Amino acid sequence: MSQKNLQIVRGIYEATARRDIPAIVNAFDPEVELRLADNWIYADRNPLIGPQAAIVEGPLSRLAMEWEGFSMIPETLLDAGDHVVALGVYTGMYKATGKQIRAQFAHIWTISRGKVRKLQQYTDTKQFADAVKA
Repeated sequence: MSQKNLQIVRGIYEATARRDIPAIVNAFDPEVELRLADNWIYADRNPLIGPQAAIVEGPLSRLAMEWEGFSMIPETLLDAGDHVVALGVYTGMYKATGKQIRAQFAHIWTISRGKVRKLQQYTDTKQFADAVKA
């Protein structure tokens, strides 16, 4: 089962890279819970419940509007049974200031019945905060 979970998470990152929102939404449980890092610039609606809030209206759409070349690059995926831990970096340039980031992240995915049930994000919130300051 855990190899399947790794494939699910890998597929989400691939869909994110190609901006395939329907594929991302399809991978999420209808009651998915997305918890963003405390003090992150997009954590103002924490926690996000359901694919509409978590994906369609959530940080991905806001990142796409406010950042140039924003990407989420998973460098390592760790199998933890019903959980997958992704370690990687966010990169991009904040359009309003021209400031770039290369911020580490850790994502802890919880998979149940072939769907993402929960996602906890940790990241370098200071890099994001510094990038948005004029």
